[in-house]
Amino acid sequence: MPNPVATDANRVNAGQIPLLTLVLLFDSLHFIFARLLFAHVSSDVSAMYVMAVATVQVGLYGWITGQLKLALLYKHWRFFLVIGALIGFSTHLSFVAVAFIDAGTAAMLGKIETIFSVALGIFWLRERFAPIQLVGTALAIGGSVVIAYQPDSPLQWGALLILISSFCYSLHFALVKRSGDEIDFLNFFFYRVFFTMLVLFLSAAGRQVLVWPSLNGWLVLLLAGTFDVTVSRTLYYLALRKFNMSLLSVITTLSPAAAILWALLLFGTMPTAQQMLGGLGVLIGVLVVTGARYQRMRRTD
Repeated sequence: MPNPVATDANRVNAGQIPLLTLVLLFDSLHFIFARLLFAHVSSDVSAMYVMAVATVQVGLYGWITGQLKLALLYKHWRFFLVIGALIGFSTHLSFVAVAFIDAGTAAMLGKIETIFSVALGIFWLRERFAPIQLVGTALAIGGSVVIAYQPDSPLQWGALLILISSFCYSLHFALVKRSGDEIDFLNFFFYRVFFTMLVLFLSAAGRQVLVWPSLNGWLVLLLAGTFDVTVSRTLYYLALRKFNMSLLSVITTLSPAAAILWALLLFGTMPTAQQMLGGLGVLIGVLVVTGARYQRMRRTD
């Protein structure tokens, strides 16, 4: 007999469209904010300050509502330290990468994290893999190669940073899926951003690159921390409670299209024909991989 909860998680009704629209909107802004920050704050510390803003916001909410639990910190500090390091490294690399690659191309290439997540699920979490997903994986990898291997050396470097960043973020997701289910959302989210900020602070202090942003820099940091972390991730995790991850991955594959439009409007940049071709390869491959998983989940419900 079909599981009604699982079946509902595999479908989108009209009342859920506003939530998905917001998820797509804010998901498309990550590299846009990274590009905005590049003009105002050193990329050595921008990710740290963004996470600091989110830490204060989430922490104040948790403190006022009395939901923060220090016992969870004592019990899971190693887990939070590891995912904080992975998210911190990933975010830092993505903020550095926009110096070499435009935001629209970065958004398309960044979606390859879905392929990394599937691969980690197969080899580490022992999830099943359909033959058609091999085709999607090949398309996505081929698309990333088209973007990365061009005569422009800075572009190659930016693409490599995005790929490493995407892998680290995917690895953090696999760790959360394996070990983070028992932690309630607010405490998980607070300690996630707190340890990410802490790791980035220690890294910047060790490299002696700590600088205080300008007033304009702080305005952009406040916007980025609020909308790219606090609001964006809250909406994403809220959507994740309503939909299967495969379905959500299929839907958020559309976010690079919005990122390209944002980049065109704000910075006047547009991917080249070769970058667009490679990006389409990545996005189609991701759709094939996640779509196959989504269809298989629907058949088993």
